[in-house]
Amino acid sequence: MVTLDNIKEAKENLKDVAQNTPLTLAPILSELFRSEIYFKKENLQLTGSFKLRGAYNRIANLSQEKRDKGVVAASAGNHAQGLAYAAKQFGCNATIFMPEATPLTKVSGVKSHGAEVVLTGENFDEAYAAAMKYKEENGVEFIHPFADDDVIAGQGTISLELLEEIPDLKQIIVPIGGGGLIAGIAIAAKAINPDIKVIGVVASGARGMKESYKSQTPIDSASVRTIADGIAVRDVNPKLLDIIIDYVDHIVEVTDNEIANAILFLLEKHKLVVEGAGAVATAAIMHDKIDIEDSKVCAIISGGNIDVTMLSQIIEKGLVKSYRKMNLIIKLMDKPGSLTKLSEIFKECGANIVQIDYDRDSVKLEFGEAQITISLETKGEEHQRVIGEKLKQNGYRFKQI
Repeated sequence: MVTLDNIKEAKENLKDVAQNTPLTLAPILSELFRSEIYFKKENLQLTGSFKLRGAYNRIANLSQEKRDKGVVAASAGNHAQGLAYAAKQFGCNATIFMPEATPLTKVSGVKSHGAEVVLTGENFDEAYAAAMKYKEENGVEFIHPFADDDVIAGQGTISLELLEEIPDLKQIIVPIGGGGLIAGIAIAAKAINPDIKVIGVVASGARGMKESYKSQTPIDSASVRTIADGIAVRDVNPKLLDIIIDYVDHIVEVTDNEIANAILFLLEKHKLVVEGAGAVATAAIMHDKIDIEDSKVCAIISGGNIDVTMLSQIIEKGLVKSYRKMNLIIKLMDKPGSLTKLSEIFKECGANIVQIDYDRDSVKLEFGEAQITISLETKGEEHQRVIGEKLKQNGYRFKQI
């Protein structure tokens, strides 16, 4: 069992490696919820996530003989980068199995530290099975991403930093994937202050730990699907579940749409690039999943290694949802001047055209018709209503998408 002493020893191991990441007030959320809400920005850690802490502590506690043989791991991305960095510091070979759909930015990050990457399986658990087979065949040490005492102790050093800066903190909101992060944080936090609340957050598309916590027995998911790939863990580890049952006060869930909203909020309002898993604690606060009024709360931003393509999709959908972008399909006569006339309407309304596609060949169109798909920059819901009314007044048939 991991103790506060183990976590303090881990802090000593990490003193020249892991950063004491910024702990800052989130003024917008604090005002909205009439509380003091803080962000612990592990997305600014050396490898872009908290995982460096546990991985480095684990290798630091290995014998030199085991380091010389090399290590193997399975990871959705962040543990892989943390382990690759740690292995490099100790001159240790690392082979890491990752799901085939792992974002390129995470794969590249692992390779940049000299580790060998093997892409296999549809999710973490399939990559884990392949890594365990490799371990047995090659006699190397397996470094588990969460169900390992040294890893849990390393993650628990976050609590030491939090409570040194804010001793009267009331709640810590923590992402849950496999459970190593919340286990370490909860063990340390409860040892220092038994009255503090530790709340876990899962993604709706990977809710095995929440269901298991509720029933007090491991319940694996049939499948997982979420934009929060860092917490997309299918199977529940019994050891971690026992710790979470003993130390965690409550578990909530957030949807992918709520996670995307939080990613966009953190990017726009706080200038923070955060991955899906890193945004779930903020999402839980933003969407009233947790009672935090008149409290002092910290949301753990666990990582920032988001795929640029995913970020682009989130931004695009966020712009449409907030009425800053309007996508239309419009039918018009296929003759000279038709497009110019339409453009004049947008000019009169003060809408800027950012993209346009002209189709005159679709079999769905009548002869002499054309269809355009157009994207406009707009200034809110009322602005879009005015544009729609203007199009109707001029006899245009259109659909908003």
